[in-house]
Amino acid sequence: MIAGKKGYFTKLKERVIKMQARAPLMIEHRNIEQMLLVIKAVLARSVSKQEIDPVFVDTAVDFIKVYADRTHHGKEEDILFQRMRNKPLSVKDLRIMNELIDEHRFARQTTAELVAANSRYRDGDNSALTEIAAKLKIFIEFYPIHIAKEDNEFFPSSRAYFTDEEDQAMLAEFWEFDRKMIHEKYRSVIEKLKNQL
Repeated sequence: MIAGKKGYFTKLKERVIKMQARAPLMIEHRNIEQMLLVIKAVLARSVSKQEIDPVFVDTAVDFIKVYADRTHHGKEEDILFQRMRNKPLSVKDLRIMNELIDEHRFARQTTAELVAANSRYRDGDNSALTEIAAKLKIFIEFYPIHIAKEDNEFFPSSRAYFTDEEDQAMLAEFWEFDRKMIHEKYRSVIEKLKNQL
């Protein structure tokens, strides 16, 4: 009877579905969507009041730069896309991957423009509010489309290029990447502050 139970648990263990490498990326998408809801609410209030808190914009920029770009896009570009470059990608998957890379660049450029507009606004240029609002609106509209492309098209098709072992190894790389992010973030803060001395 005990041998039978052992066999049962072994079979059950084999049937347990492991987390796929794309799972953390999709979880991050849900967090980005939540932040977009906050940005949308603050933007609506700001438009009606004709003012915005520059500290909120700083916080939104920090989220976009550190979480959405460096942490999330970083895992995609530095790990997933690099692994995919070594695979015989279909024309469609290669096209979508290149589109995603271009979209990441677009988000970085938009973020830089948002930072510049917020700096002008903080310095008393009230006309910069229009640009801040426009850049925040771009993020509100851009990210859901970008996320849907990854969640519904690219991630499912990319999974087919990897064995279970490769997928699990990539998942481990994602966890290690995340583990190092807090140190990278605050080394950057230190360097920025040192440069201001």
